[in-house]
Amino acid sequence: MKRLLFFLFLPLLVQAQIVVKGAVTDAATDAPLAFANVSANGRPVAITDVDGHFRVDLVAPAELVFSYPGYRTQRARPESANTYFNIRLVPETGETSREAAKNANVAANSVVRLVIERRDRNDPQKRLASYRFNAYNKLVVTAEPDSIDDHIGLRTVSRHRQKEVEPDSTVYKFRQLMDKQHLYLMERASRFEYAAGRLKETVLGARMAGFRQPVYEVIGFTQQSYSIYDPEYDLMETRYRSPLAANAARYYYYKLLDTTDIGGRPAYVLYFRSKKDTPKRPVLRGLLYIDTETYGVAKAVMRVKGIVNLRATHDFRFLEDKGIWFPTGSEFRIDKGTNDEAIRILGETVTFDPSPESERNRRLQPSDYTFVQSATSYYGLEYDVPVEIRRTAVSIDIRDSAIDRDTAFWDAFRRDTLDLRSRETYHALDRLSKKRQIERKFRIGKKIINGYLPVGPIDLDLRYLLSYNNYEGFRFGVGGVTNERLSPFYRMDGYIADGTKDGQMKYSLGGAARVGKFSGSWMGLNYTDDIREIASTSFAIDKRVFKIYDPRPINISTFYNHKTWRGYIETRIIPKTESIWQLQHSDVRPLFGYNFVTNGQTYSRYTLTTASFALQWNPFSDYMQTPTGRLEIEKRYPQFTFQVTRSMKGFWDSDFSFMKFDFRAEYEIPYLDGQRSSFLLTAGYANGDVPLTHLYNTSPNNLTKDRLLQRITIAGKNSFETMYFNEFFSSRYVTFQVKHGLRRIRLARKVKPSLVFVSRMAFGSMQRPWEHVGIDYKTLERGFFESGLELNKIYSGLGLTAFYRYGPNQLPRMEDNLAVKLSFSLDLGF
Repeated sequence: MKRLLFFLFLPLLVQAQIVVKGAVTDAATDAPLAFANVSANGRPVAITDVDGHFRVDLVAPAELVFSYPGYRTQRARPESANTYFNIRLVPETGETSREAAKNANVAANSVVRLVIERRDRNDPQKRLASYRFNAYNKLVVTAEPDSIDDHIGLRTVSRHRQKEVEPDSTVYKFRQLMDKQHLYLMERASRFEYAAGRLKETVLGARMAGFRQPVYEVIGFTQQSYSIYDPEYDLMETRYRSPLAANAARYYYYKLLDTTDIGGRPAYVLYFRSKKDTPKRPVLRGLLYIDTETYGVAKAVMRVKGIVNLRATHDFRFLEDKGIWFPTGSEFRIDKGTNDEAIRILGETVTFDPSPESERNRRLQPSDYTFVQSATSYYGLEYDVPVEIRRTAVSIDIRDSAIDRDTAFWDAFRRDTLDLRSRETYHALDRLSKKRQIERKFRIGKKIINGYLPVGPIDLDLRYLLSYNNYEGFRFGVGGVTNERLSPFYRMDGYIADGTKDGQMKYSLGGAARVGKFSGSWMGLNYTDDIREIASTSFAIDKRVFKIYDPRPINISTFYNHKTWRGYIETRIIPKTESIWQLQHSDVRPLFGYNFVTNGQTYSRYTLTTASFALQWNPFSDYMQTPTGRLEIEKRYPQFTFQVTRSMKGFWDSDFSFMKFDFRAEYEIPYLDGQRSSFLLTAGYANGDVPLTHLYNTSPNNLTKDRLLQRITIAGKNSFETMYFNEFFSSRYVTFQVKHGLRRIRLARKVKPSLVFVSRMAFGSMQRPWEHVGIDYKTLERGFFESGLELNKIYSGLGLTAFYRYGPNQLPRMEDNLAVKLSFSLDLGF
């Protein structure tokens, strides 16, 4: 009986094996024709991709018809089960062709105009008052086994200064692995809710192969925009103007390709392509399937080809009672592109090895076959129902129970059963992680990157171990903070340090209690006896960044000692902000020959009681709440920092009254190819009886030495490299910095410098300069200007910078206006 069934179905099985692949190109130029139509039996069966490639699976022999606006139609019939066609379409010629092309462009632009005009009535977030639905996402890093050439090749190796040829089974072993499993697998089950113009995702379940507790940063990574109707469209952290933006016709070409059927409704097939193609922002192109009646988007395909190849798809279904198309899912795929250095994505989870032009004919390696694919299904839609969104400060909220879901939960959310390769991926990576303690090492490495070494219930603060400045000499210390293993509700922190040059002990001790988990609110108290650079601008909200070295303090010699009691509350209760509210009482002693003369009295030391409020506001960033805290998952610019400080004379023995207002604005533009532009604006205003120790020095970083070579030190991050220490002081100031970094240039295998262009300027003034006695300085009424180059990471993180000082405060001797510094960048990857 089984044999009989086999022979009955054998013809169908044979027919199902008809696979036709190929490419469609321009016969005159050999340029690929993206999104050309392929049809069979009068119906569309495929559309070529951005490179003109296509694949058709036929269940019966049929003639294929290839068409593209402005080109002559061509027909071809496959002669075997596996056929490859190289279709070369001939452009139409003559007046009729030009008139047809013109009419096609007019028709396309007319369709786009109507889509844009009706955007608000077709956008579900504008048409529906509220809705909610479930979502299931599966992300894999994998390769198609059938696409891998698994022949054992040859490679040349050097042994004892002689080159030898040996078998290379790397790709063969990779094929064997891909037959069994994926490289990486992650699943997420969520609930989306929309109301009052706000969309929020609550993650109900999260599972990541090899990790019991998922890496939350990867969960929060956004590959593509949710809505196709937004004015801007995001792909892999690069923002494009949407092809449906109000003025999109200025930035895109459109072409009407065909009409087709989507969900039983006729739709235009509209091709679009951005007009400008630059290394910073490669061409965004794709297809929009437009409902011929409502002019809503029924399907969308976005493509970018560059250092990585990206493809994003949006699927929709038509809601008859509302007359709109609602999303049913999305898919995102990343393939290796034409990168000449390693490209890291998904928070550096996936790396595509380089393939420079000189190696295009090399044998393909595993990373050439590897791709990332993320597919999300939306289901269980309810709309125009009461929806109450809680915790609106975050766009993604991961439940505490999300990492402990059982098999029944996942079976309920998955749209299909987990295939054998996926199940084996979980088993294999879980075993490997447990055997090699990968998760534990990852957690430790993550803390080390942030400057801490976990030792039981204490995280040792690596920033206190060793530093150097001209006043203390070498400073040795030890410090730390208790971690969640001791208590998630309370913490203690402190440090002790000693300088080899001044011989004075410095220390701090404090504690805090958590008063709000979701808001990350802590209330604490500490006491500190330490030194600080004079007139340095510091925001209380800034985190101490871990550095192997801190370049600026190496050259600083003017400090003041402070013995400070501080009570504080730190919180994120205001959406998209972090803030610190604090009250401080300090005994201040300048450690250089300085007197502050005010109101007929001279002070060589003084007492300050200050109340301050510092706020970091990132209005365009997105945040994710996790069981371990809140994360900024989508860092967008601009970002703003504010600080207000008030000193009250007579309160708690305070000697002076003054007000200070500090402000900082940052803006960055990252590009997909690694280039980056950044802008930094800082300003400060102090009014009242403010001693020099608490004014502004605008961050100088140049030694007072006679010769250029004597002034070669380590460059700072945002400091003025040609401004001498203690050269300028201000009671009010503003600075502006512009940087543009090019992508790294490969000069040799280990020599890949990054060139950065930098310009800085500063303006300022001093209120009652005669009150500050014992130090000579200048003011910045006429401005300070410098520009230069940073050649970073020339070799093993080492680099070189050069800056030139010009403008009204330029010095008479040319050599004094130049500054040459070393730079050092260390990338830690875990």
